[in-house]
Amino acid sequence: MRADQRRLRIGIVCPYSFDVPGGVQFHVRDLAESLIARGHQVSVLAPADDDTPIPGYMTSVGRAIPVRYNGSVARMTFGPLTAARVRRWLAAGEFDVLHLHEPVTPSLGMLALWIADGPIVATFHTALIRSRPLQMAYPLVRQSMEKISARIAVSEDARRTLIEHLGGDAVVIPNGVYVSNFRDAVADPRWVGTSDAPTIAFLGRLDEPRKGLPVLLGAVSEVLMRHPGARFLIAGRGDTGPDDARELLGDDARAVEFLGPLTDEDKAALLSSVTVYCGPQTGGESFGIVLVEAMSAGACVVASDLGAFRRVLEDGAAGVLFASGDSHALAQTLVATLDDPERRAAVVEHAGRAVVRYDWSSVTTEVLTVYEMAVATQGATSVREDPTSVRGHRGLGAGARGSRR
Repeated sequence: MRADQRRLRIGIVCPYSFDVPGGVQFHVRDLAESLIARGHQVSVLAPADDDTPIPGYMTSVGRAIPVRYNGSVARMTFGPLTAARVRRWLAAGEFDVLHLHEPVTPSLGMLALWIADGPIVATFHTALIRSRPLQMAYPLVRQSMEKISARIAVSEDARRTLIEHLGGDAVVIPNGVYVSNFRDAVADPRWVGTSDAPTIAFLGRLDEPRKGLPVLLGAVSEVLMRHPGARFLIAGRGDTGPDDARELLGDDARAVEFLGPLTDEDKAALLSSVTVYCGPQTGGESFGIVLVEAMSAGACVVASDLGAFRRVLEDGAAGVLFASGDSHALAQTLVATLDDPERRAAVVEHAGRAVVRYDWSSVTTEVLTVYEMAVATQGATSVREDPTSVRGHRGLGAGARGSRR
């Protein structure tokens, strides 16, 4: 029987903390909920502080520590105490398939890869030209990588990083989006753009340079010369704020509004309201999930010409591209896009067709096909014995239940 036709016990490991969730965390959450909606039994293991609200299907291993990684700050956890918690979760779960995200990152995925046996699927999110952290981590997991039954990369960029740094290959399955949540969102009058006062939105971590907020702010004054009523709506966490905008832009800072972090509902409303969504990232992006969210909501996307963004935007057919890192090029592109409503409408129409590929209904089916392959080629997951383990742990997975080491 196919994996998408029978109920599976699925364990998913997220390396990054849900205290300040980002793209990987949201991907793990949405995948888990999509699998649960199809009748599968899912448990997610992730770091989270005691006071961080997490859903019932998630188990926390406790507080994480911030570590600089891939141009941002990732919150991860490691060490003997964490390993013991991973082992207990694996033993209790008796999973038919274990799905590890970023197993080479020194956090929960790496620990679970060391400990578990059986059907293991790994998803790789990172896309870098050169990565010292990956090169340093690889010797720690080189032998364990052979235990992975199937590999997924979220984009061609992530797949290339995997091949160049770790060897082997992966099937590309993109990040997913609940397209209808954005398509059906109700516009918020506070953020609706008009011909005289168009709105340009940005969502991302404000104090991470690679997210490109400085590039966008550098384009504000030039856009205002052509569209003096334009408003720039900046959403996300970080220390950058109105004072920084005033220092950079002077009186033009009046056009910049900092909204702070948004709920999922407010994010969908914002993207459904604005004239243009701007993605000015400068690097380190393997996919571009926020672009797909904006496309789903009906916003016209203007984004830097990173390889990952170019692929999502189908070389400019589903969004307008500009030279990465160039504020003047961004300003010119924004002005041209705002001046041409017919082109915006054509881009939005094309994007509406393109996003079907990324809906969770399609992505989950592809992931389940990989699970089927992993389950078919390996036995059930079991706990490996290591020098620090306690003899007599129960095995994991249907084939090893009740077994003893």
